[in-house]
Amino acid sequence: MSVLDPDLLLRAYAIGVFPMSDSRDAREVYWVEPRRRAILPLDRFHLSRSLRKRLRSGEFEVTHDRAFEEVVRHCADRDDTWINEPIERSYNLLHSSGHAHSVEAWHEGELVGGLYGVRLGAAFFGESMFSRRTDASKVTLAWLVARLIVGGFQLLDCQFMTDHLRRLGAVEIDQKVYLALLASALGAGGSAAGAAGASAAGVGAAEFGALDRLLAGRPAGSPPSGCVIAQLLGQTS
Repeated sequence: MSVLDPDLLLRAYAIGVFPMSDSRDAREVYWVEPRRRAILPLDRFHLSRSLRKRLRSGEFEVTHDRAFEEVVRHCADRDDTWINEPIERSYNLLHSSGHAHSVEAWHEGELVGGLYGVRLGAAFFGESMFSRRTDASKVTLAWLVARLIVGGFQLLDCQFMTDHLRRLGAVEIDQKVYLALLASALGAGGSAAGAAGASAAGVGAAEFGALDRLLAGRPAGSPPSGCVIAQLLGQTS
């Protein structure tokens, strides 16, 4: 398999299914539908004192969609990974069409952390993250949550629970509950396929770029952007 059709990927996400592989070198891709799903409620992100301090310090320059392919490559660069080459190429195609996004953390010009995922309607499906410096992935996740809040998103899907995600506020829910939340986030009044088609066309989709306008509208001499992120998340945690 060389690549997954982008439209097929979006339709799969619209019904709660996503692709995985057994290893980096595996050729096969299979579809996964967990019975228990991890989500991070946007109003329950846990902003610890240390993370708040890190955000406000401006230690990291945080961007989005500047280095999508690099982020995916770094996420796949580990001993145990489900991201094989067909999956990597498939998400690069989704990014090119505007349906996959990355958030990057930079330190002194070096990419030291990041995450990527898929946007569909008012849902964001987090795929993977990496960190090469303390708290870099936490910072990118904090920025993502703030971006989703400002943009009017309803659902941040984390797929599988980890201790790391649990400490940041993620919870585990049954598949039936998840599918109801997903349908609401997609504005699904009809079939799941129809919802995917509408979202792919941009109908009723939340705004991933709303945070950029908020930050750009600040007066000269304002505190670092991370202070705004900390303030936004402090209101919800």
